[in-house]
Amino acid sequence: MSRAAVVVVGAGIAGLSCAVRLAQEGVAVVVLETSRRLGGRASSFVDQRSGETLDACQHVAMGCCTNYLDLCARLGVDDQLSWSDEIRFVEAGGRESVIRPGALPAPLHATGSFLRASFLGVDDKIAVARGMLAALRADRAAWRDRTFAQWLADHEQTRAAIDRFWTPVVVSACNLRPQRVSAATALHVVQEGFLATAHGSRIAVASVPLVGLYEPARRIIESRGGEVRLGVAAARVEDRRVVLASGNAIECERVVLATPPERAAALVDDSFRARDPRWQAVRLVRHSPIVGVHLRFDRPVMGPPHAALVERDTQWVFTKDGARLHAVVSAADTWIDLPEGEIVRRVLEDVVACFPRARGATIFTARSIKERRATFASTPAFERLRPSARSEATGVILAGDYTDTGWPATMESAARSGFLAAAAVLERPREWALTPALRPSPLASLLGGEGLRRSLALTR
Repeated sequence: MSRAAVVVVGAGIAGLSCAVRLAQEGVAVVVLETSRRLGGRASSFVDQRSGETLDACQHVAMGCCTNYLDLCARLGVDDQLSWSDEIRFVEAGGRESVIRPGALPAPLHATGSFLRASFLGVDDKIAVARGMLAALRADRAAWRDRTFAQWLADHEQTRAAIDRFWTPVVVSACNLRPQRVSAATALHVVQEGFLATAHGSRIAVASVPLVGLYEPARRIIESRGGEVRLGVAAARVEDRRVVLASGNAIECERVVLATPPERAAALVDDSFRARDPRWQAVRLVRHSPIVGVHLRFDRPVMGPPHAALVERDTQWVFTKDGARLHAVVSAADTWIDLPEGEIVRRVLEDVVACFPRARGATIFTARSIKERRATFASTPAFERLRPSARSEATGVILAGDYTDTGWPATMESAARSGFLAAAAVLERPREWALTPALRPSPLASLLGGEGLRRSLALTR
C-alpha cells in the first residue's frame, strides 16, 4: 500500500492537463498510464516497418483553442507549433481556392478571398454567406437536439455549398457527418472558429512528433514531488483508492479518472455506478472512427502545408517534410474495416486527382492507421447527457473530452476537461480553471446579437 495526494488515471491530454495544473499548484500527483508513452490518442509511435516515429493521427489546434494553447505554454512547447492563416480547398485537377483573413474585421475578415474562391458558384456563395450570418446569430442551446443537416436544410443551403464547404469543415472539426452531428456542436465550430474573431480559424500543427509535445509534463510533475508511472494499469477505482493490476493499491485524497469513457466504466463496480448518475451517460458514449495514412514519395508532390480536398473521401492532407504526406479520413465508418491496401489505394487516388505532381511519383512507404474510437460521437442524443467533472454522490472526478466541457471532441475539450478536473480537486471555481475564449470583435458582437452572447456564455 502506498499513498499519494492525488492519483490521475490516464496520461492523455486530459490527464496531463489536470496533473500539470495540480503540480503547478504544489500538489503531489501520481499519474498512471497503461501504455508506455504520453499523450493518449494524440501521440506518436515508432513504426516497426520503417523505423519512423509517426503520429497516430494528425491533430490540429486552432486559434480559438485557448486552453490547449495554455497547456502548450505551460509545457514550454508553444514554439513547436507551426501556424497558418490559410485554408486551402483543392479540387480535382489541382485548382486551388485559398480562404485567408483580409483587412476587414470579423466576421467579414475572409470576405475578399471567399468572393474570389473558385470552388463555389455564385448561388453557393450567397447561400454560404446567408448561412454564416444565421450561424453567427444562432443560440446554440436551441439547436442541441437537432442535427446540423437539419440546420442546413432550414437555412436553404445549396447542394454544392453543403458538399463542398459545410461538410468538409464540419466533418474535419467534429468527426461526424452533418446527418449525425448535433447542430449545436457544428455551430460552435462555425461561431468561435470562423466568425467571432479573425484569428480563431488559424491552424496550428506540431512541428515535431506529437509525443514530443508532452514529455515536459513528466518533468513538471516530478519536480513537484509527483510521479509518472508508464506501463502501469489500474484494475479498480474507488473514491480514495486505486487498485493496480499488479494487486498493489494507492490510497489518496482524490482520484481523477482521465481514461477513455469505456475504460472508465470498466474501472468502477456496479454499486459505485449505481450511486453516481454520471455513469449512465459514460456508458452511453458512442464513437466515431478516423483513418490516417502516411505516404512517403520519391519527391515532393504537394506545396502548401495542408489542404482540404473538395468532394473527396480523403478530407484533408498535410505535408510533413516535402515528400511525406499525412492524409486524414474523418467519420471513417465505411473505411474502418477495409484492408490497408485498399485504404492506401483510395487515398492515393484522391491525392493524385488533386495534386498533379503526384502523378507518376514512386511511393517508398505507405502506412494506414485506424482509430476505431478516435472521438466520442457528438450526436444530439449524447450532447444533453455529457457528464460533469464531479458529483456529490462519489469522490471520483472525471476528465476527458467527452465530459461537459462545452466543446466538441477536440484537444481543446480534453485540455479544458483536465483543467476543470484540477479545479474540482482544489475546489476552485470554473473561472479559475479556464483560459478565457477569444473576445469577439465589436462588429461580430453587434451582428451576432443575443444569440451569439448566449452561445458564447456556454463555454465561458
